Amino acid sequence: MENGKTIISKQFKLLTISGDASYRKFYRKIYQHQNVSTIIVFSKKDKFKNLLVYSAINQFLSKNNIRSPKLIKENYKKGFIEIEDFGNISFHNVLKKSKSKFYIYKKIVNLLIRLQRIKPRIIKNFFGKSYRFKNYSITQLHKESDLFFDWYLPLIMKKKQVLKIKYILRKKLQMLYKKLKFKNNTFVHRDFHSLNLMKIRDRIGIIDSQDAIIGNPTYDLVSLIDDVRIKTSNKLKNNIFNYYLKKNPKNYKKKKKDFVNDFNILSVQRSLKIIGIFSRLFKRDKKKKYLKLIPYTWQLLELRLKREMFNEIGNILNKFISLKDRKKINFHEN
Repeated sequence: MENGKTIISKQFKLLTISGDASYRKFYRKIYQHQNVSTIIVFSKKDKFKNLLVYSAINQFLSKNNIRSPKLIKENYKKGFIEIEDFGNISFHNVLKKSKSKFYIYKKIVNLLIRLQRIKPRIIKNFFGKSYRFKNYSITQLHKESDLFFDWYLPLIMKKKQVLKIKYILRKKLQMLYKKLKFKNNTFVHRDFHSLNLMKIRDRIGIIDSQDAIIGNPTYDLVSLIDDVRIKTSNKLKNNIFNYYLKKNPKNYKKKKKDFVNDFNILSVQRSLKIIGIFSRLFKRDKKKKYLKLIPYTWQLLELRLKREMFNEIGNILNKFISLKDRKKINFHEN
């Protein structure tokens, strides 16, 4: 299975399909003379997460009536699994073409609420070994936001300045993460955005679930509302947020102040993380296309930094990182 090649046999045709930000490669297996196809997920690196954990979480979600790809076959030794094919239509495509985006977002929010009703527990992979969901921690939040310092800042400034900013900002972020109000007690997909939601007739299928964790109830809502891959108005963002509060049976509306607090903190954390991830994909993995998403991620970060609680962080970023650098999409690879 080599990227960029089509393999044809008497039984099936294997087509390369576009991948994601992981080490995985994807192939559509089309069975000849049948109207049937499956997806081959191939991974040389991080096989445990990308194959074992991914299929285990998919099975776990399916058992809880959340549409996720079923495992058809595994060959862990050769580094691949064969799973159900959800087709080519993501909700990124649907939303971009739709004139009534809020109507679609309401359906997605309803799914998110169902997803969050799941009580996470120990699950088993296809070898019968148990897998326990990890908990989000302040250490994990730092590990993610550190990607901003370790991969993005070196693209725009010298190492000495990077270390200075990291030292200052990490202290501010530590204080910020300690202000989170809600406990880590909710199933968090961790990448709950339009490209990972697939249209399957009248249902929504969820893919790319291998990073699922137990965390804050606002996290996946942040991923959906502050989706860096699709631009939405502030009005629509607020409408989605309020609809979630209105429909959620846990009645977060009574704790709206705390919910808004956590939503904004995790939005800032996630934007820093994403800018770092896209920079790493460019620098380490030679995936230049992700640089185009950084300017809008900066816009989302700036939107959340307008709140008073982020004044110090905003001032530090404004002092060291110009608007020109934030809009830049061309960096030298070496």
